This record gives sequence, structure tokens and C-alpha cells, in this order.
Amino acid sequence: MIRLAQPAELPYLQEIENASGEVFREVGMPEIADDDPMSLEALAGNEVWVAVGERGVPVAFIAIGDVDGAVHIHQVSVHPSHARQGIGAALIEHVRRAGRAVTLTTFRDVPWNQPYYERLGFRAVTETSAGLAEIMREEASRGLDPATRVAMILLPAQVRP
Repeated sequence: MIRLAQPAELPYLQEIENASGEVFREVGMPEIADDDPMSLEALAGNEVWVAVGERGVPVAFIAIGDVDGAVHIHQVSVHPSHARQGIGAALIEHVRRAGRAVTLTTFRDVPWNQPYYERLGFRAVTETSAGLAEIMREEASRGLDPATRVAMILLPAQVRP
């Protein structure tokens, strides 16, 4: 079941993000695993949807906002205990809005980043919009190497090739 996150769940969503980030250690990126999760303020300032498990407790979340008229995914995280079950893809499908593109930024060479999103229909953006460019500048200011990052877009169904 997918539903809007409740304010009391936001600290738990940070725990999900931390747990899901641990896999970055396996690809030699411990600094990403150790990075702080989205702040409570950032979570509260976005539209956040959760996928809940059988006990009604969130097992994954997606935080979205509007960037240049597109639905922008700021964060999508699935707890490792529920990984590889299609939950992340279901959350992305849930936030698709008729007639609107979906954008995100991610790592180019991490298997569960750009290659995963390409399998879902996303394509690398060749020219970033002003909002995406600002997001990538902010990421660089936090130490993310721009050479390792990519902005991606999922076009609305009616204009996809």
C-alpha cells in the first residue's frame, strides 16, 4: 500500500534512508553511506509518499517536489529488508502525473542508480533546465563530484518513444 507520509513517521524515514545507503560501502563509496539523510525540514517541505509493509509501517519512501514544471524526485529509499521487490519502481510509478515529466539526479556508474532508472524508462538529460542545474550545483557544493552525477528524465507516456 502506498500513502502519504504522516509527520510522526519522518524520523523513521531518515532511518530507512540511512539503512538503504549502506550498500554504497560495497562499491567503494563509504562517504555516501555516511552522508546525512534528508533533514526533517526537507522531508516536511516536500510531498512524501511511503510504501507500507504488512504491519502498516513504512518500508520505503519517495520525496518529490516541483522543479521547472516536472515532478522531481529528491529522494527514493527502500529499506534493505524490502529491496529488490519492485517497491522503488512502484513508488516512482505512483508519483507520475499525467502530462508531466519526472526528473531526478543520480550516480552514473552505480548499478542501482543510472542503469536502474534507465530500465524504468528514464533517459539522461543532455541540457539541464535551470532548476536541475541548481540542484546539481548544490550537490557539488556538498562534495558530490559532478563528473559522477547525471540528471535524468522520464517523459510522460504520451510522448515517450
